[in-house]
Amino acid sequence: MIAFAGKKILVTGGSGFLGPPVIDQLVGRGARREDIAVPRSARYDLRLPAPCAEVVAGQDLVIHLAANAGGIGWNRSHPGSLFHDNAAMGIHLMEESRKAGVKKFVQIGTVCAYPFQPPRIPFREDDLWTGYPEPTNAPYGMAKKVMMVMGEAYREEYGFNVIYLLPVNLYGPRDHFFEPEKSHVIPALIRKFVDARETGAPEVVVWGSGFYRGTPVSREFLYVDDAAEAIAMAAERYDGAEPVNVGSGREVPINDLIAMVCGMTGYRGKVVRDLTKPDGQPRRCLDISRAKERFGFVARTSFEEGLRRTIAWYERARRERDG
Repeated sequence: MIAFAGKKILVTGGSGFLGPPVIDQLVGRGARREDIAVPRSARYDLRLPAPCAEVVAGQDLVIHLAANAGGIGWNRSHPGSLFHDNAAMGIHLMEESRKAGVKKFVQIGTVCAYPFQPPRIPFREDDLWTGYPEPTNAPYGMAKKVMMVMGEAYREEYGFNVIYLLPVNLYGPRDHFFEPEKSHVIPALIRKFVDARETGAPEVVVWGSGFYRGTPVSREFLYVDDAAEAIAMAAERYDGAEPVNVGSGREVPINDLIAMVCGMTGYRGKVVRDLTKPDGQPRRCLDISRAKERFGFVARTSFEEGLRRTIAWYERARRERDG
C-alpha cells in the first residue's frame, strides 16, 4: 500500500477527461498538487523510451491514464495507430518506471479487452482469456491486454508492484463532445440531441439497430468521478497481482439510453436508425465484486444523475463555445 502524503506522483493523461478528477482524488487523500506531475504530449512523446525515462525520474507512484482512444468509428478508422500507440506508451513507461525505482505502477486497462462473447454475464476477470475481443475494439483492447501480461511478468521477475484495473465505459463532463470522430456513445448522443433541439432539426440519426440476434445491445457505464475515486482507492489500498474490474454494476440497453438522452435533452423530433453502422459488442456488464472486496470501491453516482450532470455540462460548454 502507498500513502500519498509526501509522495511524488506522475499522472499521464492528467489533463484529459479522466485525469483532473483523479488528481482531485489524490489531493483529497493527502497528495500535494505541486507533487503531482502531468506530462503534456506536446513536449513528451510517451511512445518513445527517452521521454518516458525523463518523466518517471524521481517518482514514487505512476498512474498511467494516457491513451489513444475513441468510439467505434475511431476504432474502425485507426486500428494500427490504436494498437501501436497504446502498446508503445505502456511498454516504455512501465520499463522506465521499473528502471527508475518507481514504487508502484497503476495501469489502466479497458473493458474492450474482454472476449466478443464471454462465457457469462457479468464479465469476470477470470474470463479475459476465453476468447478474442469484439473486432472493432480488438486492436485497442489487445494493446491494453499486453500491459496486463507485462505487469504480471514484471511482478514475477523483478518484484515490480504493478496493478491492473479494467474500467467499463466511462462518461461525464469534459469527454470528447467537440471531437465527434473520437466520441463514445454517450457524448455522441448528447451532442446530437442537444444540437438538433437547438437548430430545430426534424430528425436525429443514431447508429445501429440496438439489437444483436434479437437480443437488446447493452452497455454498463461509470461516471468519471466514480472512476477517479476507484483509481485513487486502488492506488492507495491495492497491491495485488489480479486484474480488477471497475464499474457500476448496472447494465443499460442502448435503446433505453437513446430514449433517456432524447427525453432529458427535450428533443421532440424523430429518431432514425442507420443500420449500415455497427452495434459493437452485444453486451457489456462487469462483475464488480473484486473491487469491493480488494479495496472497498462501490460506485456512488446513479446513472440518471450522472447523465443529467453530463448533459448540463455540455449545454453550458456549447453556449460558451458559441459565444
